[in-house]
Amino acid sequence: MFHKEGGKIILISTTLTVAFLLLADTFIATIWLQKTVEILVLLFLIIILQFFRNPVRNVAINDNHIIAPVDGKVVVIEEVFEGEYFKDKRMQVSIFMSPINVHVTRYPVNGLVKFSKYHPGKFLVAWHPKASEENERTTIVVENKVFGEILYRQIAGALAKRIVNYAEEGTQVVQGTDAGFIKFGSRVDLFLPLGTEINVKLNQKAVGGKTIIAIK
Repeated sequence: MFHKEGGKIILISTTLTVAFLLLADTFIATIWLQKTVEILVLLFLIIILQFFRNPVRNVAINDNHIIAPVDGKVVVIEEVFEGEYFKDKRMQVSIFMSPINVHVTRYPVNGLVKFSKYHPGKFLVAWHPKASEENERTTIVVENKVFGEILYRQIAGALAKRIVNYAEEGTQVVQGTDAGFIKFGSRVDLFLPLGTEINVKLNQKAVGGKTIIAIK
């Protein structure tokens, strides 16, 4: 199953792959060179297909849990000052996505979308200290009846050229459902109330819609 955001790119990539395979078969006489080109073209298509995959996740909805919004590795767990929305200290948990991870963003909690804003910006590598403040990003706040207001931020990386965000202010959202997509790269930051019991460790692998980031 593939994400709808990849439809056009997958169609174009498939068309180009078929065209290159036909051209290689017609115009390249050297067998080893022909096979090399064909393998490289097919690998390109496989990379595109795996990047836009959207596996079905059966989410165990629970208001006492904050779940991972994306697949990736937990790279930050620390108390920080969040200056855009809360303007006070929060517990930050960041998940870095490599190009081979699923790049679907899922809502980490049930609740009401209180804030949703897009920020144009740079494309620093996602682990750069200033990436969360200077890169292209979106900031979304969902008010949950157990945890209160939870902020998550989609952050573009060096390769990411488009962030897709479906969260609209004033709408009710369901934990684990599709909240957006980050094309080609990056990370998602979660900002949680101080005192929240964190359920993951640094460098732990997180699975979007499955891994429990925090509990109440």
